[in-house]
Amino acid sequence: MATVQKCFIPPRLIQTQFLQGKLFRTILRRSFSVSQTKAVKSHDPALASRTINYPRWTPLPSHGRYISGKDIKSSEYLFKDGEKANEVVTLTGRILSKRESSAKLIFYDIVHNGDPVQVVASRNRFHRSEHFVEINRGASRGDIFAFTGVLGKTNHGQVSVFASELELLTPCLHDLPKTGVKDPEKRFRQRYLDMLVNPEPLTILRTRSKIVRFIRQFLDERDFLEVETPVLASKAGGASARPFVTRANALDMSMQLRIAPELYLKQLVIGGIERVYEIGKQFRNEGIDADHNPEFTTCEFYQAYGNLDSLMADTETMLSEMVQYINGSKVITKNGQHLHFDRPFAKINVVDYLDTKLELVGKSIAKMDATELRDLCQQHNIPVQAPFTESRILDKLISHIIEPECIQPTFLYNHPLALSPLAKDMTYGTKGRVAARFELFVAKKEIVNAYEELNDPKEQRLRFEQQVKDRQLGDIEAPIPDVAFCEALEYGLPPTAGWGMGVDRVVQLLTGAHHIREVIAFPVVRSSPSHET
Repeated sequence: MATVQKCFIPPRLIQTQFLQGKLFRTILRRSFSVSQTKAVKSHDPALASRTINYPRWTPLPSHGRYISGKDIKSSEYLFKDGEKANEVVTLTGRILSKRESSAKLIFYDIVHNGDPVQVVASRNRFHRSEHFVEINRGASRGDIFAFTGVLGKTNHGQVSVFASELELLTPCLHDLPKTGVKDPEKRFRQRYLDMLVNPEPLTILRTRSKIVRFIRQFLDERDFLEVETPVLASKAGGASARPFVTRANALDMSMQLRIAPELYLKQLVIGGIERVYEIGKQFRNEGIDADHNPEFTTCEFYQAYGNLDSLMADTETMLSEMVQYINGSKVITKNGQHLHFDRPFAKINVVDYLDTKLELVGKSIAKMDATELRDLCQQHNIPVQAPFTESRILDKLISHIIEPECIQPTFLYNHPLALSPLAKDMTYGTKGRVAARFELFVAKKEIVNAYEELNDPKEQRLRFEQQVKDRQLGDIEAPIPDVAFCEALEYGLPPTAGWGMGVDRVVQLLTGAHHIREVIAFPVVRSSPSHET
């Protein structure tokens, strides 16, 4: 068992350059064992040299019933102003503020699992009055305490715990900022501190949990089976993106983190699970901006014998009901604009819209090759960058011309086939072949991508061959062909509708967050030299 030590490091010494970095951490490891001091928080010599224990939390019969912040809130109607119960209860929580009304009366605002509670500490109520001064004098903002006493209301009508005993469970050895943390670097490097002093992160994460729970319930009620597919694979497929590469030492082989679960989920449909979905993490080795994080969450489902019409109907139903459930209304405000989620959503025919905007006569965007598309961009002063593949240039045209128009929930459909290597194709009049696909955009951001799945193994091989050519042209995001998936298709994939949603972007939309890192518990941040060992 570690020995209990007393240790005092003067605050002014901590601030010197001599104790910075690894040397400072070494001194702390040697000096601070099971017990530590609060010297880093207090300049009071009596408190600075005081030993603080880290006890086990073992409620005793004398502590009464253990209650939560929600229990206290729900008991508010049981008391009149100034009335108190006889039952002894114990509440635990972190001190947010401490207000000394007098030497014998102290008010604490604490938080228990996100619920604020007031604790009233009165010397007259303490079992040991001599203990009152010592324990309350040492209690400060950020400390975690157990408060034992009775429930009741103050004379002003606020339900509170009237404490007769306080026990320090865990000290906070740093001063918590009283005005919150505003610096983005500090917020996301010390996410725990961000959550302790800023109310928004916890509110967003609670809303995120409700959104994921809603999606899961929506699909479960429609007889979908939730599964988990591999995160590590010999090759990442199912989308156009650059994967993270790692190595499996036991297998002596290179592996990749998945960029999408699509190919696995479709194999499960082939195997007989005709309604299947997965909510999980994807990893793409790409840039970071307001809408992209290398690690993000998606929901994908696949439904045998579904089609574009059923997918659109399900998408409208899910989004409109989700917004109502989370927001209490089918109208939300984003960037000062009111977004309406009443059905039906708006629709834009991609091929027709581009043909009209680009003033194409006698020809269509759907039939153009990469050279023609690049010339078209030059004519209309639309900047494009290498590699100049059909899919990349078409994607640039859509993002430049169509996406800015998609403020209200809007379906984009009839995409040129080159954009959708895993989608079924269909004839669109005299304009050629288009993808049986749609995207849902809201507030100019893509929320959902869906299509009827290509189930012809011969055609799938041809599409993969085109992706190989794209990689040879320099498109490093073009997927590596998956021969095993083509073999699986030979066993028969029924006509299947596939659907994918970016969960993080939906959370951004419904919480008003402007950056994707706001809706992720621990977003990716650049490593800090001060935290390297």
